[in-house]
Parts: sequence; C-alpha cells; structure tokens
Amino acid sequence: MKHPDESIATSNPPIPAIAVPLLSLAAFGSGISLRVTDPLLPQLANEFGVSLGDASYVITMFAIAYGLSQLFFGPFGDRYGKYFIVACGTLACAITAGACGLAPGFGPLLVARLLAGGTAASIIPLSMAWIGDVIPYQDRQPVLARFLIGQILGLSAGVLMGGLAADAQNWRLPFFVIAAIFLVVSVALFSLNRRLPGHARRLHRAEGPALRRMVGEFRQIALLPWARLVLLTVFLEGAFLYGAFAFIASHEHRTFGLSMTSAGALIMLFGAGGFFFAVASSVLVRRMGETGLSRWGGICLGASLFAIGASPTWWWAIPGCFMAGLGFYMLHNTLQINATQMAPERRGAAVSAFASCFFLGQSVGVAIAGRLVERIGTGNVMMIGALGVLMVALWFSHRLRFKARTS
Repeated sequence: MKHPDESIATSNPPIPAIAVPLLSLAAFGSGISLRVTDPLLPQLANEFGVSLGDASYVITMFAIAYGLSQLFFGPFGDRYGKYFIVACGTLACAITAGACGLAPGFGPLLVARLLAGGTAASIIPLSMAWIGDVIPYQDRQPVLARFLIGQILGLSAGVLMGGLAADAQNWRLPFFVIAAIFLVVSVALFSLNRRLPGHARRLHRAEGPALRRMVGEFRQIALLPWARLVLLTVFLEGAFLYGAFAFIASHEHRTFGLSMTSAGALIMLFGAGGFFFAVASSVLVRRMGETGLSRWGGICLGASLFAIGASPTWWWAIPGCFMAGLGFYMLHNTLQINATQMAPERRGAAVSAFASCFFLGQSVGVAIAGRLVERIGTGNVMMIGALGVLMVALWFSHRLRFKARTS
C-alpha cells in the first residue's frame, strides 16, 4: 500500500535547487539567536546585578514567545504561503535582533528577547512543513536532516559567538551580527519566492473567521491520539534536555574555570554530533529505523548529559557534547518526521503545534532549572535532565514499536 504522500506528483516542475539551502540559512540565524545568550548568562548577571537563574530569563522569554507564536504562524503559512511567511519572519527577526543589541537595561532586553522569539517562530516549523509539501514521504527524512544542518551550525555558532562576546565583555555585538545575517537571508528568500513553481506556493484557504479557523485546525489535530502522543513527547524532550543544556557553559566555567570562549567551543561539539547525524542520516535511518533511532538516540543523549554533569574534569565534555548532539538529533529527527505526517491535510498547523510544544517545554525546563541551579548546582541539574530525557526516549521508542505492530 502506498503512503499517502507518495501521491505528490512527480510531473510537477522541480523546485529551485537553492530553495532548501536558503531555508537552512534562515534556520542558521534562528539557531544563533536561540543559543547566543547561553554563554552570556554570567556576564548579564554581573552587569545587571541579577542572579544566574534570573539572567536565564533571556532564554526563557525567547522560548515562551517562540512556542506560543507557533500557534499563529502555522495557519498563516497554510493561508498565505509557507515560503512567503518564512521570508517575512526572517525580515522581522533582523529588526528584533537589532532591538536586543540596543536594549538599555535588563527589562528592555527581556522584552526584546520576547519579540525575537516571536518573530523567529515562523522559520523552522514552516520550513519543515513546506518541505513536507514538496518532498515525498519516502525521501523526506534525509532532506529534513540536511535542512537542519543550518540550525545545527547556528546553535554551535551561537554558543561560540556568545562565548567570545562574554570574554570580550561586549554582549551587544552578537545581536547586531545576527540582525545582519537575517537581513541578507530575507532578501534572498523574498526574491526566490516569486520564482517558485505553483505547487510549492500552494495555499489552503478555509472559510470563516480567522480565529475560529485557527482553533478548529488545532482542535482537529488534538483529536488524533498519535498527534497527542508526539506533542507530549516533544514537550518533555524540550523540558528535560534544555533545562540541562542551557547551563553546560556556565557549569564548565564555574566548576573548572574555563573561559566562556572555551566553554562555548566545547558546546560546539554538540552541533558537530548533529552534523554527523545529518551527513549519515540516510544510512542510519535505513539500518536503525525510527524505533532504533529514538531508543539509541535517547541512550546516547542521557548518558552524555550525565557524564558532563558528573565529570571530575572538564575534558569529559569533549566526547559528552559530541555524543549528546548525535543522540539528540537521532531522537528529535524521528519526532520531526512523525510531526510532518501526523496530520498531512493540516501540515502547517501540525508542525507548528509540534514546535510550539518543543519550545514551551524548553521554557518550562529552563525556568525550573534556573530556580534549582543555585540550590543544587549545575551538575545535579544536568543529571536530572539526563535521566528525564532517557525515560522520554525509551517511552516513545516503545510506542513507535507498538504502533508499527498494530498498523
């Protein structure tokens, strides 16, 4: 029996070869914006006279806005064109990143980060949904993995950029660099959008008031049992992983005296592990399948976070960060491929709901970890995250295996 998405017409005109790489560049900027503040937390705490936990609100505010805004961008992408909305969102990101760099105090910085998270919300989930629209299911997972190379490199570059800025005592400069990246990419996206073939600019126009349509879209998704399971899983993944991940640089700096640049360079290995997965995704998917990827991804990720948190010396973070990145993308890419297919007729809204749950989970995880970190220490926070993400991955792998047996 053919998969529903195998019906994507092969007679459609090919999309320009640069289309997915441009989306990946937008995801690169989003990744930098997301993680650039991690190494900046100690400097922000000192400069604004707040605790490390309070400084982490620059992460939490971004994640909250990013998560909630998904609920709006998904239906907008379906109605006005996903590629076009990504281009608009990228331009808005240039403005909000500049606002972060110009913030005169901690309060205005939090507001600017809130806006930055809201504008960045359009990029990755709508790009994934657009790929789902134009790429057949059987070819989609490797394409998604290659698209995510941009985000992976962005996450790594963001941590390194933040570390360099922290050591240079100039936390504002990275935001101006981010703004410039977004501005250039947005111009390229707008230009290409006009040249996309008709099937790649497909619109879904529903009748009735916009708010009612949006609520109806998400209600239909919430009625699907498998969709509810995927959304709960990615929420818990985001909470346990990023509650720990956000404090790795601070842990290495406080515990072992590493400079923030060195700590940021270590965390770049997380991106290297993700990059390895993206390059080897075709082989790994074929040999391990979705069940194996989620199970072993969770084991790698949990073991690596535990090792970093419990390590007696800093160099344990070298293999730990690499294996954590590999494990995360093995698990998360499997969740993503399920998200693109859990409601094909409402793919924009479905993928946006997925990203919303992921980033709301991050905001909850970082907020809780920020309250705990001064009481129990960064190492214990990472070990709690390790145990949690391992349990989530094993549970999802079990549900995947059960689904495969009964379908």
